[in-house]
Amino acid sequence: MKDVLEIKLPDGSCRTYPQKGNIVTGESIAASIGKRLAEDAVAIRVNGTLRDLTRPLGEDASIEIITRQDPEGLEILRHDTAHILAEAVKELYPETQITIGPAIENGFYYDFYRKEAFSTEDFETIEKKMREIIDRNTPFEREEWSRDDALTFFKNQGEAFKAELIESIPKGETITLYRQGDFIDLCRGPHLPSTGKIGKHFKLMKLAGAYWRGNSNNPMLQRMYGTAWATEKELKDYLYQLEEAEKRDHRKLGLEMNLFHLQEEARGSIFWHPKGWALYVLLQNYMRKRLSKQGYQEVHTPEILDRSLWEASGHWEKFREEMFVLKDEDRDLALKPMSCPGHIQIFKQGIKSYRDLPLRFSEFGSCHRNEPSGSLHGLMRVRSLVQDDAHIFCTPEQIKEETVSFCALLRSIYKDFGFEDIAVKFSDRPLKRAGSDEVWDKAEKALREAAEASGIELILNPGEGAFYGPKLEFVLKDAIGRDWQLGTLQVDFILPERLGASYVGEDGQKHIPVMIHRAIFGSMERFIGILLEHFAGKLPLWLAPIQVQVLTITSDAEIYGKQALEALKNAGLRAEGDFRNEKISYKIREHSLQKIPVLLIIGKKEAELNQVTLRVFGKEGQETLALSDAVAKLSLEGKGPF
Repeated sequence: MKDVLEIKLPDGSCRTYPQKGNIVTGESIAASIGKRLAEDAVAIRVNGTLRDLTRPLGEDASIEIITRQDPEGLEILRHDTAHILAEAVKELYPETQITIGPAIENGFYYDFYRKEAFSTEDFETIEKKMREIIDRNTPFEREEWSRDDALTFFKNQGEAFKAELIESIPKGETITLYRQGDFIDLCRGPHLPSTGKIGKHFKLMKLAGAYWRGNSNNPMLQRMYGTAWATEKELKDYLYQLEEAEKRDHRKLGLEMNLFHLQEEARGSIFWHPKGWALYVLLQNYMRKRLSKQGYQEVHTPEILDRSLWEASGHWEKFREEMFVLKDEDRDLALKPMSCPGHIQIFKQGIKSYRDLPLRFSEFGSCHRNEPSGSLHGLMRVRSLVQDDAHIFCTPEQIKEETVSFCALLRSIYKDFGFEDIAVKFSDRPLKRAGSDEVWDKAEKALREAAEASGIELILNPGEGAFYGPKLEFVLKDAIGRDWQLGTLQVDFILPERLGASYVGEDGQKHIPVMIHRAIFGSMERFIGILLEHFAGKLPLWLAPIQVQVLTITSDAEIYGKQALEALKNAGLRAEGDFRNEKISYKIREHSLQKIPVLLIIGKKEAELNQVTLRVFGKEGQETLALSDAVAKLSLEGKGPF
């Protein structure tokens, strides 16, 4: 054993620690750097591998202290909380068998086998026991066991599922167990130094069924979900976000606002009602105007294409399971899942010169993807969708300019819809991909330089590029803090070559164009779902399918009410009238439920004075104006970015 260890820190500095008479651990290194770091530390990364803070280092290493604020630290904290849940359940219900309990996004779960069903009413008792275990501040102790000893132990404990997991581990492989007091679980780790380090910022959320190892032939388990956070504020913020998300559920809003509905006979497809379709068309027309000004030419390509084209493009190999396949006599056809190959076919018609580039094709492409039925979710995950798809054919030298232009357009469009908090991920080559490393090097370099020229701060998203090229993913934050990945831009040196696209260069020779795949809305369906939840259904006046609803208080005001309605329509406003013989309070309540932005109320007095009373959704009070002034005011506000 060396007398002194040399430890390299993330900032490049080095520290030395004597080993003689000392055990050098992540815990002791954190303490030597600072009290605050020692308090926040949850694990250590040693030469790229996460380990327990309490494990001796033993040799020189490059290290990084992981805190509860780091993504990996939060994941460890959540995994530890799953262990605490398992211990609590075993103490309260000893007959229960434990299985697995990983950390997941925003929390954790643990699967239990128990003849008697758990209930959410049990959560309070279980949470109380979990807090008691945390208060014990018992160390998490890592132990290495032989495979046979571990197998014997869990069998003797009556833990058949744990024993089965151990039997599936290859012979000779080290078995690691973690002990917290009397509770022992099979686990790779790492874990916090002790249960007391976890904190009490957790909550059990729901129960669900899950087959052991995901196989319906295996026993059904009870899955207990929870959430856990580094601070009480983060927990409260998350619970508030969930509460708000439930209120804003686009499926609920879609019914209330009479926009669309879903039904079993058309899984993954949407039945758009008149108001919903009005919103849909409004968004398409908005995008058409924005793209037209940027030199895009709108095209339309077939929805059914021969298998040979999908094989040539590489989609058949990569996405065959997600494609709807049809038979046409002796040929295989597929409903298109994306528009890229079709746009290349249009580019290939006639000889193209470098002077024709960049060439920008856009399409509201009707696509179909065979998503698993269990993953379908309202507008957010569908089988039948329309993408605001567009492809830019350009020279390698034009990539930077086109990317900068696109990023500016995207930011401007998102701002029109109230999204200004945008993160950008850079997704590089995936494990399974087309093309050589040389081509990928060139594509990644070009995209990175173009993104930097756009002033974008990139977040690396390793291995998540498309199979034909690297991409930028634009992630928006909505009104309640949720992230939504929407727009994308991909630089593709591969598909144009595979599908035989070329142009004549300045040198008179044939060259392969670069193809930039890009989208802003993503899919129309999902974007509308996100908009509804972002605004909680209270769409801005310019976006509302019905901007103004004229309501009459008495039958005496009907003639004037129809005149007012006509004036609104003549001014270009989307308006409707409700002249039914119903109480005005009933009418107001009904149209407020549908989130109509402006109610224009007319009674006998308004009719006599040629006035109207405006009631704006979500605001207190009302305003009485001359009809002409009201129409002018609403017409100006209703135009929005148009």
